[in-house]
Amino acid sequence: MNIQLSAKSKNLEGKWRVTGSKSETNRLLILQALFPQIEIENSSNSDDSQVLQKALSSSEKLIDIHHAGTAMRFSTAYFSIQESRKTILTGSERMQERPIKLLVDALKNLGAQIEYQQEEGYPPIEITGKKLTKDKVSLAANVSSQYISALMLIAPSLKNGLEIQLQGKVTSTPYILMTLSLLKYLGIDASFEENTIKIAPFKLQQKKKFVVESDWSSASYFYSLVALSDSATIEISSYKKESLQGDSSLVELYEKLGVKTTFLDNSIQLEKDNSASLPKIYQADLTSSPDLAQTIVVTCLGLGIGCELTGLHTLKIKETDRLVALHDELTKFGARVDITNDSLKLYPCVKLTENVSVATYNDHRMAMAFAPLALKTNLQIEDAGVVSKSFPDFWEAMESFQIQAEKR
Repeated sequence: MNIQLSAKSKNLEGKWRVTGSKSETNRLLILQALFPQIEIENSSNSDDSQVLQKALSSSEKLIDIHHAGTAMRFSTAYFSIQESRKTILTGSERMQERPIKLLVDALKNLGAQIEYQQEEGYPPIEITGKKLTKDKVSLAANVSSQYISALMLIAPSLKNGLEIQLQGKVTSTPYILMTLSLLKYLGIDASFEENTIKIAPFKLQQKKKFVVESDWSSASYFYSLVALSDSATIEISSYKKESLQGDSSLVELYEKLGVKTTFLDNSIQLEKDNSASLPKIYQADLTSSPDLAQTIVVTCLGLGIGCELTGLHTLKIKETDRLVALHDELTKFGARVDITNDSLKLYPCVKLTENVSVATYNDHRMAMAFAPLALKTNLQIEDAGVVSKSFPDFWEAMESFQIQAEKR
């Protein structure tokens, strides 16, 4: 399904309730599978979370994770400790191109039994669940924090707990801290000092309820709408000032792009600040929040300013190589873009090419990041249904804020 986008108005008002955080929900689903006394409220309605929930409740040997990278990594660790159970984890064609070797090696070093079914280092994998008694492991910290979180989530269930030694500069630290905070909320003795994570064994004795905060990554598209509008007052919920999510850095990142954030009781109000002085070249290190890169660079394109974004090395192993995808799609609008393995430079683009058809590469964030650009030029989004991966009602949200979305 392709969608043609155009703006009915550039003056935006309204409210929207955003689904629960995918990152929090997926961590809690693993913890709930290990500790059934856990109750979860405001779960994410994303495809990824539904796929993970289905995988954890399945009694089948073959489990298909589809495009869900987090689900693949977390499930690999989870099924490794399901004693005597044989599981084959597979996924989409793109998932079978996404590396999992670092996590598999770490689990094997702990005593796990995992075999590759096709190409070494990539899914599908066959896992024979075992009781893991080793309590120390080390792995590179600069590839994906999901490998680290996967180990952290199973650690409390291990007889001797787990000490994880991280090698090198840690990537996406906020996601590790999110996992740590959830473990601590459960009552688990857990610490993260310098490059060492220690998690003690744990048994949950009573019911525990978690209320999932709404997804800050999803909030980024509303920030982009406000930045690209002529005027806007938008309220989105449910958000809190003391967030576990690294992408809450949106507040500071978009303040420089003319968006003012006000925290209310259970929501945030976003306002267009027309008095803000925009930078000619917007600069940001997104090491701690790489999922915001696509939204930010499209916002800068629409504002006619340049940007230099660094800390993007994990984008190459996402749903697509996001740096290459951004280069190719931004260029269609007449932009000049330079990319390296971990950075992107956009040069100011005064006039945008109209009626561009944006390819999405099976990547939900490509579709959603480009949508707010409809406030500046008409465009088409290819394979628009891909948004269901993290934000199923995204197009309804866009319609509520003056972005007309016509199916083609």
